Amino acid sequence: MGRVSDYFGSMVFDDKVMRSMLPADVYHSMRKTINQGDPLNQDMANAVAQAMKDWAVSKGATHFTHWFQPLNGVTAEKHDSFIQASPDGGVIMDFSGRELIKGEPDASSFPSGGLRATFEARGYTAWDPTSYAFIRDKTLCIPTAFCSYSGEAMDEKTSLLRSMDALNRQAVRVLRLMGNDSVRRVYAVAGAEQEYFLVPRDLYDKRPDLRFTGRTLFGVMPPKGQELDDHYFGAIKPEISRFMEELNRELWKLGVFAKTEHNEVAPSQHELACIYTKVNVTVDQNQLVMEMIKKVAERHGFVALLHEKPFEGVNGSGKHNNWSLATDSGDNLLAPGDTPHDNAQFLLFLCAVIRAVDEYQDLLRISVASASNDHRLGAHEAPPAVISIFLGDELTAVLHSIEEDIPYEESAGVLMKLGSKVLPRFRRDNTDRNRTSPFAFTGNKFEFRMPGSMSSLAFPNVILNSAVADALEYYAERLEKAENLNETVYSLIRETVRDHKRIIFNGNGYEDEWLREAEKRKLSNYRTTPDCVPHLLDEKNVDMLEKHGVFSRSELESRCEIMLENYCKTICIEARTMRSMVIKRIAPAVESYTAELSANLNEKKRAIPDLECCFEKEIITELSMRTDRIYSGVQRMVSVLDSLSDEDYFRDAEVIRDSLLPEMTRLREDSDAAERLTSKKFWPLPNYGLLLFGEK
Repeated sequence: MGRVSDYFGSMVFDDKVMRSMLPADVYHSMRKTINQGDPLNQDMANAVAQAMKDWAVSKGATHFTHWFQPLNGVTAEKHDSFIQASPDGGVIMDFSGRELIKGEPDASSFPSGGLRATFEARGYTAWDPTSYAFIRDKTLCIPTAFCSYSGEAMDEKTSLLRSMDALNRQAVRVLRLMGNDSVRRVYAVAGAEQEYFLVPRDLYDKRPDLRFTGRTLFGVMPPKGQELDDHYFGAIKPEISRFMEELNRELWKLGVFAKTEHNEVAPSQHELACIYTKVNVTVDQNQLVMEMIKKVAERHGFVALLHEKPFEGVNGSGKHNNWSLATDSGDNLLAPGDTPHDNAQFLLFLCAVIRAVDEYQDLLRISVASASNDHRLGAHEAPPAVISIFLGDELTAVLHSIEEDIPYEESAGVLMKLGSKVLPRFRRDNTDRNRTSPFAFTGNKFEFRMPGSMSSLAFPNVILNSAVADALEYYAERLEKAENLNETVYSLIRETVRDHKRIIFNGNGYEDEWLREAEKRKLSNYRTTPDCVPHLLDEKNVDMLEKHGVFSRSELESRCEIMLENYCKTICIEARTMRSMVIKRIAPAVESYTAELSANLNEKKRAIPDLECCFEKEIITELSMRTDRIYSGVQRMVSVLDSLSDEDYFRDAEVIRDSLLPEMTRLREDSDAAERLTSKKFWPLPNYGLLLFGEK
């Protein structure tokens, strides 16, 4: 393939391509659309479409598609060819500005949460020019937003773009009030760290639970798991290295900034991290990362598991969202500066995040809620379900000194008196990272560690952008009324620390002591999806998101229903899969082994009548008891399934949480206990030793 620099972005209609192929006036108009949100008129759109088509055809593309992200967790696309009939009976390759800007895919089978009736099929896709088009499998993919016939958002992208606009408005407003007249736009930027497992394809095919649900519903850990930490950052196996090499190559051709790759803590677990960029681009690129991980894995004889908890007993997989704020001039608003004024700006934006996270901690928890992520959160392998912010020792000390209006003593021993007109100069925090914190400041960005590995990063960033926009709006209104700007900035920082310091916690989030302390601080602790999702419709949340134009009430109601519907359907599929596996595979295998033991026991007793045969008797007794419990457990589980309405997802989610999941847990315990006693030659599924270590 040659040097990376020669092919990086070769399949992307990026700025370099636009500059070379578009007329100067069209290019400058396009840049204004991308950088400032200016509309693109029809003539300009036609010129862009023509150049985009010519470029795509030169790369071998024959079709185009509006690539969008409906509310089902994956991407969607409908392909149309570039061909148009010509008068001589042949074809010409054509693509218009109208086709570029808007598409009309059938929307009848996408989740809508009641926004549209089943018989209303029409939906619209609208081009997102701030995310570059790309070619994949000879198809020009145009990133788009997706809405219903009546205009409601039915995707992940629309609300994300709205939240970015809301954040930009309020951030620029605050910067103007602080004397910065040069900034024209503020962007939310993010970088994603993607975790995943790789298992051999032939073993995956023999596990119905992996094929239907993405996780193992049964299975016993082998004698060795992740206790020795020998997999983490260890030497990458040659077959995995070849997979990663091709994965990087494919992602780099698509302009994805894949940067870091390594083995993760759990056996067979790996991670890929990307350089951060504008948040809507990051969300698009992370979808490509997930798609490409799965596609390349297939070519190397693996299956990639993106489920948050594919194996019981080892760490699950998350997706860390590294989030910050950047101006159009390249300044990071969450980076400490070199002057008191710079640091006043930094501390004000830092405090806006603190205020936002505290006031909307429930929304942040909701933004990462799913049936699969419930397995991971709060389980000493991932952040707790309680939201808190880690700031590190130095920043915490600075904020404490401002709250108490006392001198801040730098580590070098310099005593600096804080007053209403001067804020301190200080170094970037050099405190150790806190891996147990769900929301940690890491020098010039926040790392949101709660999102699940197979979920889109759109919704977490929508909530984060919106909540911070709301805090900045509050600051802007106070600053507009200020008689003394510096004193008001200082007061806002001080008040924020005083009123929202409960959300700051620098200790070990895995300890039970922290959960007790969080309860004293009155922080929310929503352990499951049914616990938290209904709070999406709390008035304070609806009011905030409506006020900033991010969601309408009907869009929030639909999203709430969709999230609970997905929760219910996911676990019901798991329960039905468990029933099938137990009845058709596991129970018959256990009974066959029990029958063999019984036959052996009888043979021994005939040969040696006085022989006790304690081993066989104990195993037969235990397996017989487990088999009876397995069959009765299946009956109880099916009874709960039959009680679900499939209409009231709020009620069904509670029944699933309180009744179905406990039955599934008991069924797994009995099955796993039977696996520990059953001969390997009888067990019908590839075991954990094979899946994780290749044990023969």
